[in-house]
Amino acid sequence: MYKIHAIFIGLLIAIMVTFNGILSGFASSYISLLIIHLVGLATLIIILVWKREKIKLKDKVPFYLYTGGAMGVLMVFLNNLCFVKLGVSLTLALGVLGQLVVACFIDHFGMFGMKVYKFQSKKLVGFTIILIGIIVMTIY
Repeated sequence: MYKIHAIFIGLLIAIMVTFNGILSGFASSYISLLIIHLVGLATLIIILVWKREKIKLKDKVPFYLYTGGAMGVLMVFLNNLCFVKLGVSLTLALGVLGQLVVACFIDHFGMFGMKVYKFQSKKLVGFTIILIGIIVMTIY
C-alpha cells in the first residue's frame, strides 16, 4: 500500500512543480512562493479542523527537525527557478537524483537517528540507469 502511496506522491510532485512554475510566471518568484505556502497553510488548517486534531509536541524535539519547513520553501523556490529553464521533466529527474544520493547516505550511515540500511553495490545499476536517462534528457 505504501508503494502505491509513494507513486501517488510522485504524480502529485510533478503536477505541483508544474503549477508552481506556471504561477511564478504570473507573479514574482517570492510572491508566488508566498502564495503557494499560504495556500498550503490554509489547506492544512482545514484538514486539522476537519480531523479535530490538536497540536501536541513531545518534549525535547531536536532543533534541526524544525528546519524542514525552511528546506521546503527553498526547494519550492529552486524548483520554480529551474522549471523555467529546464522544464518539468529534467527539473524532477535531477531532483530525484539528488534525493537518491542523499537518501543513500542517510540510510547507509543511519543519520538523524534513522535505522541503518547499508549501501549495496547492486544499487549502482539503478544509479547508472538514472544517470544515463538524465544525460539523454539533457541532450535531447
